[in-house]
Amino acid sequence: MYERHAEPLLPVRHFLRRLGFHLLLGLAVLTVSLGIGILGYALTEGMPFLDALLNASMILGGMGPVDVLHTDAGKLFASIYALFAGMVFLVVAGIMVAPVAHRILHWMHLEEGNREDTGG
Repeated sequence: MYERHAEPLLPVRHFLRRLGFHLLLGLAVLTVSLGIGILGYALTEGMPFLDALLNASMILGGMGPVDVLHTDAGKLFASIYALFAGMVFLVVAGIMVAPVAHRILHWMHLEEGNREDTGG
C-alpha cells in the first residue's frame, strides 16, 4: 500500500486519495464502534435509540456517560465499552496519522539519500 524507500515520493493527487481512504477507514471504525455502544446500551439498560446514541457518543468521545445506569449489566457494559473506546481512539488516531507520518518520513529519507548522492 505504501511506497518503498527506493521509490519516489507519491504525487500529491495520489497522496490525497490515500489520505481520504484512511479518513474513511477511521470513520468506518468509529461508526461500527458507535453501533456497538448503541446496541449495548439498548440491550443492557433498555434505553431508547436516542439516549443510547448519546451515551455511546459521550463515552466514545471521552466525556463519560450521561444517564445514570441502573442495572449491573449496564454498568458492566459501560465499563468494558469505556476501555474499548480508549483503544478505538488510539487505533483511529493511528489510521488517520499513518499516511502523513509515512509521507514525512519518506520525504526525509529521500532528502538524506539525495545529500549522500551529491556528496553533501
